[in-house]
Amino acid sequence: MAFDFSPLFPAGLPPPAVRWSGAPRFNFTGGNNDPDELPLEGLMAAAQSVLAREGRTLAHYGLRSGPQGYLRLREFLAGKLKRDAGIGCNADDILIVSGSLQALDLVNGALLARGDTVIVEQDNYQGTLTRLQRLGVTAVGIPLDRGGMRMDALEAALAQLKSRNVRPKFIYTIPTVQNPTGTILDEGRRATLLKLADAYGVPIFEDDCYSDLIWSGERPRSLHAMSKAENVIHIGSFSKSIAPALRVGFIVAPWAMMSRMLALKTDAGSGALEQMVLAEYCAPHFTEHVPELRRGLRKKLETLMESLAEQFGTAAEFDDPKGGIFLWVKLPDNVDTLKLYQSALAAGVAINPGPEWSTDKAHSISRMRLCFASPSHAEIREGIAVLADICRKEFGVPERSANVERGAGA
Repeated sequence: MAFDFSPLFPAGLPPPAVRWSGAPRFNFTGGNNDPDELPLEGLMAAAQSVLAREGRTLAHYGLRSGPQGYLRLREFLAGKLKRDAGIGCNADDILIVSGSLQALDLVNGALLARGDTVIVEQDNYQGTLTRLQRLGVTAVGIPLDRGGMRMDALEAALAQLKSRNVRPKFIYTIPTVQNPTGTILDEGRRATLLKLADAYGVPIFEDDCYSDLIWSGERPRSLHAMSKAENVIHIGSFSKSIAPALRVGFIVAPWAMMSRMLALKTDAGSGALEQMVLAEYCAPHFTEHVPELRRGLRKKLETLMESLAEQFGTAAEFDDPKGGIFLWVKLPDNVDTLKLYQSALAAGVAINPGPEWSTDKAHSISRMRLCFASPSHAEIREGIAVLADICRKEFGVPERSANVERGAGA
């Protein structure tokens, strides 16, 4: 008989993982990107070039660049952040991490303890919400509108918490192409957010992982760049701009925070080869690659919105996002997307049910997040048709007579 490990597991572990049985036929989940837009030839050439020149430094932890990551990559990032986000930093202000998920873990590890409170956007990245829940941290959700996090609601929440002598450990926000809503916080709201954070003595945790994917290519200055109090921790990633499987992200933070996170990063450094290849590829090619990627993603989004309009009619409501790889869709109130998810998955269609992406389960029960980057145009069309058929059988939505074109900005 197999050894029984179950009595040895400590309390508080997450539920066991389900053994992977292959990807669904129509996968509208995850942060996957467009395989056709992956700069494969450029990455192959970069790998050959950098390995020929510096390959033997792989014999040293940190590639002789120190514990914060490959120096040439950090130097590239310092220039990119100045150019794109307005952040004035140097290589020593940047820590290379294993994707933005490790960045989340390091910031949480340095700042949070069980029983703490943080402020987040009401609709939010599932990976952030589940981490806070497992840590025993209370997440106070702030509603969003088409302009992003509502500043009136944030001010009210901060005042209410202060009246209870609760000081949030940070305000977590995805201000630039918010996940899952796709909104962008304008500079006016950013200034208000910084003013409120200063007034209440709360730092800001700025997740900027999607900012390269704004359709126009123009973005507001980052909160980090606008802050005069140096109270913003900024994170980003190459997962959406180059390739998610490379698992390379970064943190920009004051040394008081950086030194604490470095002490927690006990993995002897993030993947070195990935850092070397990215630095070699990105320095000459990043600014020409990303616009091509955006154009391809925008076309896929248009296919998704057209397919939803054709298959669901007015039953599917959504705003045309300003960038990114996902669409936040509202179905009629009688649709439970947690149940729809199960039925759709059995038919080969994977979606993200709204309650997993929100602090308010009732508000999000009829919402779903659809990621459009990875499926082909044909797969998007066919997958949405299958999803509409499943939804109609389960919830009577959409009605067959409702399949008419409608504007995508509803």
